[in-house]
Amino acid sequence: MKKKDQLEAEKPRETTVEFLASLAGVLVTGLFIITFIFQAFEIPSSSMEDTLLIGDHVFVNRVQFSPRTGWIQPIVKYGDIHHGDVVVFLSMDPRTPDMYIVKRIIGLPGDRIHLRDGIVYRNGQKLDEPYVRPGSRDIYEPYRDNFPAVRAEENANVLDDWKLTMDSHIENGDIVVPPQSYFGMGDNRDVSLDSRYWGFIAQEHVIGRPMFIYWSFKTPESQYAQREFTQRVSAFLHTIIHFFDQTRWNRTLKGVR
Repeated sequence: MKKKDQLEAEKPRETTVEFLASLAGVLVTGLFIITFIFQAFEIPSSSMEDTLLIGDHVFVNRVQFSPRTGWIQPIVKYGDIHHGDVVVFLSMDPRTPDMYIVKRIIGLPGDRIHLRDGIVYRNGQKLDEPYVRPGSRDIYEPYRDNFPAVRAEENANVLDDWKLTMDSHIENGDIVVPPQSYFGMGDNRDVSLDSRYWGFIAQEHVIGRPMFIYWSFKTPESQYAQREFTQRVSAFLHTIIHFFDQTRWNRTLKGVR
């Protein structure tokens, strides 16, 4: 019998070219996944609390809600948007056209939506929404809590374009979701600027569905608006220094529902 050393000596060793080819394959696969299938996204505001917190970093499935492509369909699970889905989409606000927004889908095309005293009714049925963060209701806001019955003209948060077009979508006290559009709302209803304020989410603006939180870091709400170089450097250094004590470890790999 051959000794162990002899057997190991006879095994063909991977050449440098083979190693580099294997490494390139891994890198190309990873780049493909990050570019076309998953996208990293940071939650910038409190509008989706307590489902998503400021500083949650999530991976977004970019393919699930995209138009179906034949060559990739065998390896990718496509799906339609359903009631209750959390989605990421491009801002519908012309003042922030390149900003990514995350909301929960409340209305699909053809649905009839209205709010009464902060409670959502869809197609005449009161919704059971355990994901909604309870509000204090100390400050009553007529437009926010009784949409669309209360006129929007005096609300500074409502986009002018939405003020002009909203009435064309109202039937018998309900807002009716048009084709290829969705009605989205934040889980933190008292502070969320959503479809009540800027209108419907266009289907072509939908980026994808957040799958899970891969990292969560305690972050001030004002940080996402900081654009100056010194502010960015300060935030970066703060993250490095406090990585361990301000990371929310209990949220790591938590699914988004």
